[in-house]
Amino acid sequence: MSDVAAPKLVRAPALRRALEGTPWRRFIILAGFALAWELYARWLDNALLLPTLGATLSALWSAVLSGELPNRALTSLRVLITGYALGVAVAAVLTTLAALSRWGNEALGLLTSMFNPLPAIALLPIALLWFGVGTPSLIFVIVHSVLWPVALACYGGFLAVPPTLRMAGRNLGLSGGRFVAEILVPAAFPQILSGLRIGWAFAWRTLIAAELVFGVSARSGGIGWFIYTSRAQLETASVFAGLLTVIVVGLVVEGLIFRTLTRITVQRWGQVQT
Repeated sequence: MSDVAAPKLVRAPALRRALEGTPWRRFIILAGFALAWELYARWLDNALLLPTLGATLSALWSAVLSGELPNRALTSLRVLITGYALGVAVAAVLTTLAALSRWGNEALGLLTSMFNPLPAIALLPIALLWFGVGTPSLIFVIVHSVLWPVALACYGGFLAVPPTLRMAGRNLGLSGGRFVAEILVPAAFPQILSGLRIGWAFAWRTLIAAELVFGVSARSGGIGWFIYTSRAQLETASVFAGLLTVIVVGLVVEGLIFRTLTRITVQRWGQVQT
């Protein structure tokens, strides 16, 4: 009798542990959300206001097969990567200057106080005047949305570096750029990584919002332009398909890039709890 009961005692905890794992919890949450969406859309019975999940997935699949949505997504990602890289580069320069000199410190503090509260989307009229309707305008607002949160996170991380670690770097003869690269950046990398995450999120939503406002052109617009034209044509299912694409891209970047970067850096170095 005990031989028969033993497997059940083993399987039950194993099943419970599996259901308590993060992937299963997320799957259950997403399944519940999808079910609620489908049931409410069917109860509402108005595809113009809220299409069913099935209709949205069908529109998404059709847009993927036609090649339109992948092309729009690639267009947005190219602009995003360019603006994000420029914003991070400028933030690195400003924070390095702030860490090495009082003038740089004052300049960074003043500039962030002035421009960080300013929404990137509010700069669209100026971007249109300076660069016209096109990719440079999008890159301009993306750089603004990335620059200040990344700079603040980096500099905040630099300030949190213990004085003993700073003195150790000075005793090793490090100064200037080497001191920043070899002492401050590794010690402050958790905060830097957090700033990069925030900058990515700001950049992605700023790009979509900017494309919704003026796109680039009907020929070369990104996902935001796809959503805008679908709304103008009253294709609500395609609008939700575009929104799902925005969400999926965000999940992929967060899950594949930032989590991998976290695992091979700060978790491996023991700077954060796993």
